[in-house]
Amino acid sequence: MRLFECGTLVPGCEWHTRADSDAEVVRRVVEHMRDTHGETVVRENMIENIKARIVDEPRMENAENVT
Repeated sequence: MRLFECGTLVPGCEWHTRADSDAEVVRRVVEHMRDTHGETVVRENMIENIKARIVDEPRMENAENVT
């Protein structure tokens, strides 16, 4: 699972998304940037900045043992 946290790009924003593919993560982030942050034009450098901040979601192998 791939994860993007908007606060890594827009300080103070707590929104995040996860998906199986980077393409789906980027699609969701672009939609969020338009709807929430008022970005009317998403340029190639913004896409590159988004892609650079997509990470593998940490796995929680023993989730039931986490307190």
